[in-house]
Amino acid sequence: MAEPALTRDVFLDGRLIAWQPKDGYRAATDPLLLAAAVPARPGQRVLELGCGAGVALLALGLRVPGLSLRGVERQAEYAALARRNGAENGVDLQVTEADLVALPPELREGFDHVMANPPYYRPGSPPARDAGRDAALREETPLADWVATGLRRAKGGGFLTLIHLAERLPEILAALGGRASATVRPIAAREGRAAGRVLVQARKGGRAPFRLLAPLVMHEGPAHRADGDDFTPGAQAILRHAQALDWGDSAVSA
Repeated sequence: MAEPALTRDVFLDGRLIAWQPKDGYRAATDPLLLAAAVPARPGQRVLELGCGAGVALLALGLRVPGLSLRGVERQAEYAALARRNGAENGVDLQVTEADLVALPPELREGFDHVMANPPYYRPGSPPARDAGRDAALREETPLADWVATGLRRAKGGGFLTLIHLAERLPEILAALGGRASATVRPIAAREGRAAGRVLVQARKGGRAPFRLLAPLVMHEGPAHRADGDDFTPGAQAILRHAQALDWGDSAVSA
């Protein structure tokens, strides 16, 4: 992409700066929430399916040094941006241009963590004006295939972490099909509102009971009333200070 078609955006209070398409798919809070939800430790291997411009992987790499980070992205322009963003942020990030249904052999090994932010909108939904944004947000590969691919790439006892619409949670749990234990953290815009998103942490081969945690509330108060953000302390910890999401003890006992 030519420079005029890009913006250089700041995340995590300046810890992460990323080039993104001006008119295409643009990372906002969801990649940061996804990165915070991955309970990775130094020395582990992480794969992101559909990494886009690399914001989630880079946020995770900045929070947890010493990870082996791999991304797969089918859109060449976004894969190139992810590589550029990795280099400019000093994070060792390897990105492969491929479709998740036809991954190359080097991405078929067991990973400690697989993460994904699959397209939210079902086939047949109105298309976006920008082709890159449309490909990122409108589902072509079924959600069940994202889950199945993620589980296959995770090693035994490894984790698959997803962020998606709350209304699609039943599909995600059905796709896990008893092959993993699952913990869900709902994400609500404000206190007392229904969750719009969910973070799902699945442990391959886990046998722990299903856990539905209290929601992460993103904004203070019943409505937005002033200029500037109104993030709750819990949201600020993730979005500004690059802290990990609290899963309780699920990352150990699931």
